Amino acid sequence: MLKITRAHLDQIAQAGESTYPYEGGGFLIGRADGDGLKVVTEVRVIPNQRAREDQHNRILITDDLYREGEAYAESQGLDLVGFFHSHPDHPARPSEFDREHALPWWSYVIVSVNQGRAGDVCSWQLRDDRSAFDQEQVLNET
Repeated sequence: MLKITRAHLDQIAQAGESTYPYEGGGFLIGRADGDGLKVVTEVRVIPNQRAREDQHNRILITDDLYREGEAYAESQGLDLVGFFHSHPDHPARPSEFDREHALPWWSYVIVSVNQGRAGDVCSWQLRDDRSAFDQEQVLNET
């Protein structure tokens, strides 16, 4: 389960709109409690490192960006609890590519951006056996 504020969801939607027609994304930073709840305290937008001509349907997080994100979260006494990205002109559900590159336990928030306007926002979690994603319940805080 993922707990996230309306302001953070708005930031995710805005990030998706700002990179349209390309994919954009970033890290979900926060903490996990003992009951499996992940609480997002910060959304950190990162640049898409994929070549521009390939950015329409893919986002690349380099090892360096990942390490920087992890170091930043640790410096705040927090953890990386997930990742968000946009799907330009596609539904807010994970692709096979997303499944192949995902990590179990993380929350994957996807925003659908149709014709430059953010639409559905859904969160997903990869099964431990990596076979598929399950939609994750989102608790929305004000």
